[in-house]
Amino acid sequence: MTEQNVFQQLKAVISSLGEGLVVKKDQPDYYYLNTNKLEKNKEIFFGAVQIRKSYVAYHLFPVYKFPELLNDLPPEIKRRMQGKSCFNFKKELSEEDLVKMRRISQSSYDAFVKGGMIKQ
Repeated sequence: MTEQNVFQQLKAVISSLGEGLVVKKDQPDYYYLNTNKLEKNKEIFFGAVQIRKSYVAYHLFPVYKFPELLNDLPPEIKRRMQGKSCFNFKKELSEEDLVKMRRISQSSYDAFVKGGMIKQ
């Protein structure tokens, strides 16, 4: 396993979500998205994927703003959480885990759209 493979898997998940997300960084080890709406004159952070020293971090800010998004999170994904909005991965994701990450990511995107944090 290489961290780069995990990074590419997760980048594909978050980068495919939809309109209204703005790429702030697109580097080989760091992909960072804000929304296209300002809140108190600041851009709203949406999520990021970053290669760390021994794992790949997947940040998903909507689950911090809307913790109810985590209610139906499968235990095998919840175990990967560090803090309130970060998931850590040390090995490549199975297709099943990728489906679960796509689902929580899409639910997060939908919650931000519904909450007015993303302009469509």
